[in-house]
Amino acid sequence: MTKSPLLASPKEEELFLSLGSNLGDREELLHRAIALIGERIGMVQRVSSFFETEPWGFQSEHPFLNAACMVLTTLSPKQCLKETQRIERELGRKKKSKGGVYHDRPIDIDLLLYGDLKLSTPTLTLPHPHMYERDFVMIPLREIM
Repeated sequence: MTKSPLLASPKEEELFLSLGSNLGDREELLHRAIALIGERIGMVQRVSSFFETEPWGFQSEHPFLNAACMVLTTLSPKQCLKETQRIERELGRKKKSKGGVYHDRPIDIDLLLYGDLKLSTPTLTLPHPHMYERDFVMIPLREIM
C-alpha cells in the first residue's frame, strides 16, 4: 500500500541562522533565542561558539555576541521568518533595521541558508545576500558546517 502524498510528512530542510545581541544579557538572550527556535522552528542540530564582535554598519559602544545554529525544519522559509521575527519581539527587539540603517538591539536573528533554495522576495532573500561580507556571520557558520 502506498502513502497518499497528502499524508506524507513534509521534507525536513537544513536551516542555518545567524544570531546576534549587543544589549542586555547577551549570552542569556542568545541561549533563550536558540531554545525558542528549537520549540517553534525545528530541532536544533548544531550551535557555534559565541563570538564577540564590533558592531557592523553603525557606531556603538556595545559589542555584539554572535553565533550561528543549524536547525532541521519542516516549516517554509516564510514561516521560519515569521517565527524568528516573533522571537525577536518577545526577547525585546522593538524595531527592525531598514535601508541599511542599523542600531543596537537585544537580539537579531537572520535566515542565512535554507537547504539549497535560492529565493528573492521583497521580504526574504536566500541565501542571505550579505553573509559572505560579514565575518561575524561566516566565522560561526563555518564552525558548524
